Amino acid sequence: MKKNMVISVVFSAVLLTGLASCLICDISIFGGLTWSLIPASSIVFAWLVCLPYMILGKRGAAACLLSLSVFVIPYLLVLSRLTGVKEVFYVGAVMAVVSITFLWIITAVFSYIGRTDKLAALGTAFLTAIPFVFCVNALLYKMIAEPIFDIWDMLTVLLLLVLACLCFIYDCARNRNR
Repeated sequence: MKKNMVISVVFSAVLLTGLASCLICDISIFGGLTWSLIPASSIVFAWLVCLPYMILGKRGAAACLLSLSVFVIPYLLVLSRLTGVKEVFYVGAVMAVVSITFLWIITAVFSYIGRTDKLAALGTAFLTAIPFVFCVNALLYKMIAEPIFDIWDMLTVLLLLVLACLCFIYDCARNRNR
């Protein structure tokens, strides 16, 4: 546990150094806080999301995901206001909700299936990612008229299917040899 505390202090110090550098440069060059607020808010967000993992190690993964779930929408709102681009919040918030939901589903898959069979959990995660791709594409199509399915999406889905099949085949072969 002591090692994790040292890591979290070093992590915090590195982020604080980056934050201070941005603020000092911005004030020195422009006489006030302008562009530095964007990296500053991003650094604070990264610290809030990553700190549970730094302190708790692997046991902090769920806390890290919970922190991401709680802070991503406020972060996107701040970022949207700082950039003056309202789509950062509107599109970002919708994608964040869908993505975080997906991450919680994958966490559940690994919590239940992964305890006894990591390859089956990985194969299930790959398969679960396929509807996620379609969901993201459908939402982006409605919000910004992004193509609903293009060659890159087809390649992504094909790759996910291949990876899922490989996981399941290897898992079956490994279980058969036991």
